[in-house]
Amino acid sequence: MPKVTEQYREAKRDQITEAALRCFAAKGFGASMADIIAESGLSAGAIYGHFAGKAEVMQAVAVKVMGSRIEDMQNLRSRDRIPSPGEVLTRILTGLSDDVADTGLLLQVWGESVTDPSIRELVDVVFGELRASYLQLFTDWAKSERGLGDVEAIEYATRLTSVAVGLGQGYIAQSALFREFDGPAYLAMARELLPH
Repeated sequence: MPKVTEQYREAKRDQITEAALRCFAAKGFGASMADIIAESGLSAGAIYGHFAGKAEVMQAVAVKVMGSRIEDMQNLRSRDRIPSPGEVLTRILTGLSDDVADTGLLLQVWGESVTDPSIRELVDVVFGELRASYLQLFTDWAKSERGLGDVEAIEYATRLTSVAVGLGQGYIAQSALFREFDGPAYLAMARELLPH
């Protein structure tokens, strides 16, 4: 019997995760495992060989989407010039909108997290990683552009991180709820309001 490589397993997990993202975008979290199985083109056994259930699939979707955003932040950090907080926020929200065509899906996750402890834990982990990445970039920026010492830069970046997360949540909520929402104008104003 041929041995299954880790690369093959990862490719199948990605296939399932992509199918789940499409299902959640189309049907919300009411999408069932049967929907995900049908969308993926794989058998139920293949799906359950990779994921124990819908909660694990949701976690994989969240990790995939936010993992790309955190990777974006690391790429921004490796540049010669440290990007301003407004540039960082714009990059993250633009990438997020590209990955998740329907930002209403994110609102659904937040709503589910209020009553479902497993989803709440997932949201806590994802936002924890996002905050840590913002904090790291904003601390570097505060040292470089504001001339702050280590302690002051971390305190400044901590306060700024809360504001950046709030602006991001506002962007996501408004883009999901209001047809007339002008995303580029919102991001332009956010860049103007944030330190630069």
